[in-house]
Amino acid sequence: MFCFSIRKQINYIKEDFLMKKALKIYISVDMEGMAGITSPSQERDEVPSFRRALHNQVRWIIEGIHASSRNDEIGEITISDSHGSGTNLSYDELCQMDERISLVSGSPRRQYMMSCLDETYDVVFLAGYHAGPGEDFANMDHSFYGRVVSSLKINGAYMNESTTNAALAASYKVPVGLIIGDSGLRKQLIDKEMMPWVKFVTTKEALSRYAAKFPPQKVLRENTISAVKEVLDSDLSKIPLYEVATPIKLGFEFKSTAMADTVAQIPRMKRLSGTEVEITCDNMHELECGISAITGLAGTAN
Repeated sequence: MFCFSIRKQINYIKEDFLMKKALKIYISVDMEGMAGITSPSQERDEVPSFRRALHNQVRWIIEGIHASSRNDEIGEITISDSHGSGTNLSYDELCQMDERISLVSGSPRRQYMMSCLDETYDVVFLAGYHAGPGEDFANMDHSFYGRVVSSLKINGAYMNESTTNAALAASYKVPVGLIIGDSGLRKQLIDKEMMPWVKFVTTKEALSRYAAKFPPQKVLRENTISAVKEVLDSDLSKIPLYEVATPIKLGFEFKSTAMADTVAQIPRMKRLSGTEVEITCDNMHELECGISAITGLAGTAN
């Protein structure tokens, strides 16, 4: 009887723990969709203001988390430094914003922009994201590796980084609840209905590839806090998932035939034209890793 009573108490404790499972938030931080930045040259020539732009946007997201009614339920906030070499964010500065923050930094790494994301997370935020290549009036439009990729497709459909990463999150049954980026990306996701359901915060009005109009910082901060709070206070399980059918065809159009020549030597890679290739992936994890490996190899071609 005594052993049975102990086991019963343990089961109650387990059930109570499962019912109170801490929420986990994943935030992928890119650069080109940030307010205060219009050109890649700022990353090199204006380092303090460049880094400040990224940290400001993250700070406003954290303020939104703190303002949410579910703030006390959150156990971990994982931030992925997802631009370039992945060394743009300060670990020290981020941890001062919230003691629950962990940072994914550096490269190479699997699922690069979404490293360490898995099915244990409850929602994904994409911050500082931008339009895919070829969008008119979009600030620094590109897809994953701008000097290499002219276009990226999944199962024959044009994709940008937001939709690709949302598809990876969906493979883990994790929704993308909020995207923060420029007006060019908003046009693709909302106006062109690539992801019309997602909550979107516009960071700047893109005037050309390297020009934009920034809103008052106070307005962007307030819009970010409000959007984060709205998403977290909602029923996260009802946010649609951006799912793609498997197996998945990953297609690239490269900037030159030399790049296609190089990657066409990969086993199972199919050459579609002088600059286009296609490969079949079993799942989104394999596809995301493939994007980094294939574009990196293509970038070595002269």
